[in-house]
Amino acid sequence: MLEQVAKDMDIIDIMATIGKNAKAACPPLATATSGQKNAALKAMAQAINASTDVILAANAIDMKNALATGMSSSFLDRLKLNAERVAAMADGLLAVAALDDPIGTIIARWERPNGLQIERVRTPLGAIGVIYESRPNVTADAGALCLKAGNAVVLRGGSDSINSSGAIHACLVEGLEKAGLPKTAIQMVPVSDRRAVGEMLTGLNGSIDVIIPRGGRGLVERVQREARVPVFAHLEGLCHLYIDRSAQLEMAKAIAVNAKMRRTGICGSVETLLVDKAAAKTHLGAVLDALKIAGCEIRGSEAVRKIYSDCKPATEEDWTTEYLDSIISVDLVDGVDGAIAHIGHYSSNHTEAIVTEDAAAVEAFMNEIDSAILLHNASTQYADGGEFGMGAEIGIATGKMHARGPVGVEQLTSFKYKVRGTGQIRP
Repeated sequence: MLEQVAKDMDIIDIMATIGKNAKAACPPLATATSGQKNAALKAMAQAINASTDVILAANAIDMKNALATGMSSSFLDRLKLNAERVAAMADGLLAVAALDDPIGTIIARWERPNGLQIERVRTPLGAIGVIYESRPNVTADAGALCLKAGNAVVLRGGSDSINSSGAIHACLVEGLEKAGLPKTAIQMVPVSDRRAVGEMLTGLNGSIDVIIPRGGRGLVERVQREARVPVFAHLEGLCHLYIDRSAQLEMAKAIAVNAKMRRTGICGSVETLLVDKAAAKTHLGAVLDALKIAGCEIRGSEAVRKIYSDCKPATEEDWTTEYLDSIISVDLVDGVDGAIAHIGHYSSNHTEAIVTEDAAAVEAFMNEIDSAILLHNASTQYADGGEFGMGAEIGIATGKMHARGPVGVEQLTSFKYKVRGTGQIRP
């Protein structure tokens, strides 16, 4: 019993120290110059490239452990690093360095009739807690984005990626030190004990200003339920692709295969395919054949199976399942209005796409669906901050407050008002 209390106290003490360090790092980060932050990011990228072998060796340990625990193929794909993915992390850091510095940007400026000059100016959020699972590259992405926006960050990666994330974090700290910035600007929770997450959710005695969870439903729901600080939530990517009667067939096939099969384990992967009933004879079979050739399992509604029998029956559960695997559920709908109704009922408000040459259908789809990202004639796999020109992202926020869609540098800022007068007093 006493041993357990001691362990609990150790975690409480560790997290309290991390919180104090994050809070102390905030003032120098808020006033750091663009040159300092960019120098740190470039040094981090250089360190990651130089440490490729070390990072891959750490990842090999995590992969071995994950395989031993029977982790699913989608999680293994997220966890796995190779030389190309490590290089992409370094490139992501350089892309963030190339972004404009948002801090100090004047969002709006106006003058009141009494002569007061008012400016709305971007400022850092403060200290951000990022809790994530599996993907070790989030370590670099989150650290880079928070730094660029002048924020301190506390990173708590999953226990399954603790070795990979630790090796990457060491490179980030090296970059901070080379640029003369506080090494505690980017901290990584050094223990895998889940009680550390509970401590973060309390806000670490007022040290953390925002929590960003990135992971499965269980993690995100826990964060939303227990957090005592604001949360930028990414619940799940239950993404839809609708193929309209006017869609070009070859385009529809290419987009469907890419949206589902390019990487099945990412949140922008399509989980449900909707096909216009008016295109069932011309498009349904060809698109599903293309998906099957690519290795995708098809689960079709009764209406789909009457036309395309070579698929498994879809159940009600399929319409609400984020497979993160080579599986797709398929249904026929009454045109764009039917697609909008299906998506409105089942969507997680993440990403939806339409393939069509009908301008009216595009406008209806874009205007009537309330998801964070909507695409026309493009794959849902573009639901990514890097592809949006943001350099990188911490996640896709599906809520409606403050940040929505890819959470990049700009979304990691707040603002304040600067009011300049010439002696005005209020009557």
